[in-house]
Amino acid sequence: MNSAISSASESLDALASLVNDLLDVSRVQAGALTITTMPTDPSEAVAPALDELGLGPDEVRLCLGHGDRTAEADPVLLQRVLVNLLSNAVRHSPPGVPVTVTSSTFGEVLEIRVIDHGEGVDPARLDDIFLPFQRLGDTDNTSGLGLGLALSRGFTEALHGTLLPESTPGGGLTMVVSLPLSRDPREGVS
Repeated sequence: MNSAISSASESLDALASLVNDLLDVSRVQAGALTITTMPTDPSEAVAPALDELGLGPDEVRLCLGHGDRTAEADPVLLQRVLVNLLSNAVRHSPPGVPVTVTSSTFGEVLEIRVIDHGEGVDPARLDDIFLPFQRLGDTDNTSGLGLGLALSRGFTEALHGTLLPESTPGGGLTMVVSLPLSRDPREGVS
């Protein structure tokens, strides 16, 4: 009996997650997301994303180099972006090869890179991975509906940032989240 209840509960959770994703796709497409931006340390979005996915140092290597700089972002949306990117990267990485997450700043931009060493994506099809319901190369019907990257790009753009794919040197895919840096509160103070 407990197993049936547990299974029903898991199915209900999966259905609720799917409905939320579909609603979020609609909100993104309609430009109707509720966003609260604030100075956000990327590590404060990376850590809960790793916890949510149950990923540890064997699956993900961190090389965060943004220092004390913060991005102007909604921390909840940034965490959702990272959960989707990490989930895809881990799924497409070869066994025993960890995904790498890096952060750095360039000019007025903070970049977060999620790097895998899987098969990668044909450069001619890179934009296709952001279309809802696209699962390039996936043949496993249990891995989702292909909404994660569409949502991640929509959330990132709502934060006035960009999400771009790049080929990883040596094979794989690197997803680059670029967000505006927060203004240093000391700027403009004399």
